[in-house]
Amino acid sequence: MTAPMPEHLGTFYLGRELRPDTGKPDGAPLLYDSRDLTTHAAIIGMTGSGKTGLGVSLIEEAAIDGIPVLAIDPKGDLTNLALGFPQLRPADFAPWIDPASAARNGHSPEEAAQATAATWKAGLKDWGQDGARIGRMQAAAEVCVYTPGATFGRPLAILQELSAPSEIERQDMDGYAQRIDATTTGLLALIGIDADPITGREHILLSNLLRHYWDAGRGLSLPDLIGAIQNPPIEQIGVMPLESIYPAKDRFGLAMRVNGLLSAPAFAAWMEGEPLDIQRLLYAPDGRPRVCVLSIAHLSDAQRMFFVTMLLNALLGWMRRQPGTSSLRALLYMDEVFGYLPPVGNPPSKVLLLTLLKQARAFGVGLCLSTQNPVDLDYKALSNMGTWFIGRLQTERDKARLLDGLQSAAGGMNRSETDDLISGLGKRKFLLHSVHRGRPMVFGTRWVLSYLAGPLSREQVATLCSQQKLSAPAGQAPAPSLNQRQSASATRKAGAQRPVLPAGTAECFVTPQPQFLGKPTVYRPCLLGAAEMHFVRASAGVAFQRECIHLREADESDWDGASPFAGSPDSVVSEPMAGVRFAALPGGLASVAASTAQQRAYASWLRREQPLTLYQHKKLKLTSQAGEEMTDFLARVRDGAHEGRDLAVDKLRERYAKRMATVERRILSARQRVESESDQASQKQVDVALSVGASLLSAFLGGRRRGVTGMATTARRASRISKERADVKRAQEKLAAAEADLQELEARLEEDIEALEGKYEVHADDLVPLVIRAKSTDIQVKRLAIGWLPWVETPEGGLVPGWRV
Repeated sequence: MTAPMPEHLGTFYLGRELRPDTGKPDGAPLLYDSRDLTTHAAIIGMTGSGKTGLGVSLIEEAAIDGIPVLAIDPKGDLTNLALGFPQLRPADFAPWIDPASAARNGHSPEEAAQATAATWKAGLKDWGQDGARIGRMQAAAEVCVYTPGATFGRPLAILQELSAPSEIERQDMDGYAQRIDATTTGLLALIGIDADPITGREHILLSNLLRHYWDAGRGLSLPDLIGAIQNPPIEQIGVMPLESIYPAKDRFGLAMRVNGLLSAPAFAAWMEGEPLDIQRLLYAPDGRPRVCVLSIAHLSDAQRMFFVTMLLNALLGWMRRQPGTSSLRALLYMDEVFGYLPPVGNPPSKVLLLTLLKQARAFGVGLCLSTQNPVDLDYKALSNMGTWFIGRLQTERDKARLLDGLQSAAGGMNRSETDDLISGLGKRKFLLHSVHRGRPMVFGTRWVLSYLAGPLSREQVATLCSQQKLSAPAGQAPAPSLNQRQSASATRKAGAQRPVLPAGTAECFVTPQPQFLGKPTVYRPCLLGAAEMHFVRASAGVAFQRECIHLREADESDWDGASPFAGSPDSVVSEPMAGVRFAALPGGLASVAASTAQQRAYASWLRREQPLTLYQHKKLKLTSQAGEEMTDFLARVRDGAHEGRDLAVDKLRERYAKRMATVERRILSARQRVESESDQASQKQVDVALSVGASLLSAFLGGRRRGVTGMATTARRASRISKERADVKRAQEKLAAAEADLQELEARLEEDIEALEGKYEVHADDLVPLVIRAKSTDIQVKRLAIGWLPWVETPEGGLVPGWRV
């Protein structure tokens, strides 16, 4: 049994160091600095080496430390991260026991569950852990399983829209070009086309279409893309006419292939679910970091490549919008990277992974890539990895390749010594080679907190996800109010005649969303207000301008029931669509719209009910930005807390380092003194032994007198042995005292580090609302008009708001 492991700030408990000569634990826990992961890591080991267990341990430690994780899971093993049972009851394990496996071992599922619970409890205890640590992990981070391209888990809407990169991303020309190229290659691979970026006309056309729309800040849905292929908004590519490069009759074939993808029932799941939003994948709605397992075991190779490409594109875009940091902000873990970063070939994932390996450190994003064979990884990638976890390898040839790469990436390595260490590795034993450590070390991996049940079936993943609370996608429009839910009779009563308004009454018209164009529509009136508001709070560094539009139902008497306009401001136009019917205009509404008093009432309501609400974390002196959601700000606060914590721990270690160095010099001096005194005492003992022998020989050969003289000399020498032994004892006492002083300093350092934990813990309750109201003079009503809203008739005869997405 091992004593409970203390939770060290910013460090991951991965196992125990092993003696290189015996392979036995030396008792010291292996604590890995989380910041070392910003220089990335590779886990290399054959099947059965314990590679998955080490990866799970890394992810678990990140979760405990409040660091979000994106875990790409090609095999289905990482879904086990959701199987954490703080109570360690047999009933918790029972649903995940394989009945066939239990039967092969001569057990019923119930007996197997009891045995598994006992094994897990004992295993945790042996490594200084318990159920409370599992509970701490679950409280610190939410584990969720996504299944892109399938609905048995949480689906992700990957094909709903090819979203345009942000303006910041588009300004990075190299990164922007990489994103266009990777997206095009991935999309073509999904429809079975392997096109060269330089000569393949399919690649040339799609990449130019993406650039055309993305340059304008517009995303593309698949229907939009099909239409753009058939009727491109561009007439030439480079200096050549488009028709010369890719005639319309040939483009029709490409459009049909993309349409086949869209219409295939198997691909409907790619259009469903939450959007591919990295911020939402990394953080739960309550602000907690997430361990986001992206299970792709059910996909084909082409589908996996497409998804990984889209995910890495999105991660790069998210990363470049973050401020720089030296702390670990997020971790990307990929289990079995074979085929995604090969030394030969250029799949779309390769350039994106290489870009992340080169740039992610500045943004606090760490990568950990796992593989069975060193040949699976490009050496340029290995040279950008600061940590190597090396397990058992399949062949001597694999080891030689690994040593070549390691020697190239980490110059100064003792190849022979490293070769010997790797050769002696057993199951769940790894060699840790890091640029942040002075020497390589061998360690045994700890017992994982999660139950490693093996790859979960579709049914098990479905059960797992049904037990988790699904959060609504961010930005979902609210349900229509009671006044907005109109019956079909309203449509029948609407006439084609546009009502005539009194002179001086402003009016405007809202254009329906594209999917509603051409459908039976009726304009219904409301009061539409548009204003510009300025919010200023110098003490908080806030100066923000907000453009707002609000709708007030025709039968409302004041602005208290008004709601924000859910459509785009560009959809508010000055002329109605042709062929649309109009509902009756309630009496008096036109005069209200033209009233100066009503403008003042709208401005007063805006000041009172539409403040700018920000959030502050007073301890860290951070304030949210206008438009930043509380969960996003909480994530930023956590990053700030991690940075502050790491800096505080560094300063603490520096403060103790000088005192420890002094004590270590005392220890070295005392150890040298002990060795010197011990050598002298040993020499005296030899001298006395030789003197006794000489005296006896002299007495035997030279007579009694000579023997007495020799014995007297021997006695004097023997008396000095006691003095030498006393000197050795005093030297040992000084050494012990110095070592005790060092242990005391180390213990005090640990206590001071642990005392910092409470100071840098972040909770949602720590955020204090900062409500800023605009001054009356800072509110300008730009429009108060009769607004005509398009309501679209459904096949069932009802009406839906046609201006909402």
